[in-house]
Amino acid sequence: MQRVGFILKVKESRIESYKQGHKKVWPDMLQALRDAGWHNYSLFMRDDGLLFGYLETPDFEQALSKLGEAEANSRWQAAFADYFEDLEGKTPNQSILQLEEVFHLD
Repeated sequence: MQRVGFILKVKESRIESYKQGHKKVWPDMLQALRDAGWHNYSLFMRDDGLLFGYLETPDFEQALSKLGEAEANSRWQAAFADYFEDLEGKTPNQSILQLEEVFHLD
């Protein structure tokens, strides 16, 4: 299983709304994540909006690609695009900055 960490930046003016939006993630979006191979997926955020995401998947590029094909994901990305800084015309999924894993205890 590949462990993936990534970051994005939520606009400070949208932090509370972003948090609220994730309290009720659409059931079809949750299923799209599962179907695409996103496991143990979590999001963490600093007070300034720096967002850290973590997931486990057999193949991250394949998981991203498969998620990109899901209709629910297209709607989700469109609904949440305005929450992020520096997307430069891309969706949040296309703009994630994957981090290099430098240590794992197990």
